[in-house]
Amino acid sequence: MTKHFDYIIIGAGSAGCILANKLSENLKNNVLLLEAGGSDQRFWIKTPLGYAFTYNDPKVNWRYNTEPDKNLYERTAYWPRGKVIGGSSSINAMAYFRGLENDFTDWENAGAKNWGWDNVLKTYQAIEKHVSKKEIVGDGPIQISDLSEHMHPFTKNFMSAAKELNWPTPKNTPIATEGLGYVHNTTKNGKRFSSADAFLHPIKNRKNLHIIKNATVEKIIIENLQAKGVIYKVNNIKKYADANKEIILSAGAIGSPQILQLSGVGPKEILKKSDVKLIHHSPEVGQGLQDHLAITKYFSTHERTLNAEIGNIFGKIIAGFKYIINKSGPLSIPVNQTSGFVRSETKSTVPDIQIYANPIAYSTDNSGKTYVDKKSGFLISAQPTRPTSRGSINIQSPDINIPPLINANSLDTKDDQLMAIKAGKIIQQISNTNVIKSVTTKAFDTNFINFNDNDLLNNFCEYASTVYHPCCTCRMGNSINDSVINHRLQIHGLKNIRVVDASSFPNITSGNINAPTMMLAYRASEMILEDNI
Repeated sequence: MTKHFDYIIIGAGSAGCILANKLSENLKNNVLLLEAGGSDQRFWIKTPLGYAFTYNDPKVNWRYNTEPDKNLYERTAYWPRGKVIGGSSSINAMAYFRGLENDFTDWENAGAKNWGWDNVLKTYQAIEKHVSKKEIVGDGPIQISDLSEHMHPFTKNFMSAAKELNWPTPKNTPIATEGLGYVHNTTKNGKRFSSADAFLHPIKNRKNLHIIKNATVEKIIIENLQAKGVIYKVNNIKKYADANKEIILSAGAIGSPQILQLSGVGPKEILKKSDVKLIHHSPEVGQGLQDHLAITKYFSTHERTLNAEIGNIFGKIIAGFKYIINKSGPLSIPVNQTSGFVRSETKSTVPDIQIYANPIAYSTDNSGKTYVDKKSGFLISAQPTRPTSRGSINIQSPDINIPPLINANSLDTKDDQLMAIKAGKIIQQISNTNVIKSVTTKAFDTNFINFNDNDLLNNFCEYASTVYHPCCTCRMGNSINDSVINHRLQIHGLKNIRVVDASSFPNITSGNINAPTMMLAYRASEMILEDNI
């Protein structure tokens, strides 16, 4: 196979699959796509509820762990990230939320010129296809399915609680700006519909597109501040490929800064500490990490929930038969069934809490293994949408196989601590509605309903967990002093190299980040082609 390409894309995840599709449309462009993981043709990847099985599977998952978080009582967190074709879109919970208009206003204010709401909305509309039983809106490659008619019957209680609290109950949650509704998902015909399904698999046989799986990129070769090629390893054999036009890093919020630092691009003190030769001092590489934290409370109920259907061996067998026979039943529906954005207070100018309310009770241990309770239960979760704390991703070794140090630095600002309290109060409000009280047998945390502000903050610090939205570690901005890339996703001070993935976000968006990641990649592909005419 040729070693010379026009474009080299590192990572076949949510962003990389889109880039591979768009950059190889012109058959004159020779494109190499490198993915550290293997095939996504696995039963539990394609099964919507199967992400509980990929959550801790080293065959498809990087299985990262954070450093002890000083503001969360020194707790460490398990961070799953996709190591497979499709990346995290192959192992995520499939919820599709664009984010709110003010998110992208803040992107522009941070230096991401032309990334405001009007611009990104056009891209969302171009890539989306909204499918419900009644209608199809849009003709884009990404199918977003409205499965509200198939949601568990218990979810009607969450919707009634929302109305009791005078929250809007929108029909289309991906585009809604406020309220609790049924989650729309990236599924199709009862199966997960990842970025790979939408963009890569339909064009994988293009003669000018070369896809190499199980390829670990060790470093990018940079000469005279220009990216030339990549060194990668397949089956323990080291290989080299060069790029005539551009190298695009799409390895994710953890992988992209790690590869840059290993290539000599990053904070000089971090590189020196890890014995990596400095090529280009870029102080913000790996810095600015953001993530969403949520506090979740569980309740038992006398009504049937998903626990009654998949919390025992017999139920699992029945659910398995239903899914195998006609792609129906509980395995065909993702676990997040109702969600949306609400205001923590009536005086809040924008929604600042995301709610998840699901008809199941389960637990996850420190290793990432999930346990579903045998008795019927449900959960209510509240997530502050726009944290202000910033953490970091920094290498600790010149070896790509040694994971970087992940310092989440959660709740490092007073604003985030205040929002943690407000998140707890929102759960108190929901659980105290007449409809939720009527179906609740008991709360797992019996004291929570009576907690004061100090109790709520301590409880958040002790029990809050990530909802797996790391981003911003190679963020867009005005200059090398405040960011890694410019508004066209090009690395400050270097030529022929961009970063295109969730690490490129200037700040975290209000909801689940898969949709804005795909939007960003699609817009990036247009920019790359424009700049290489």
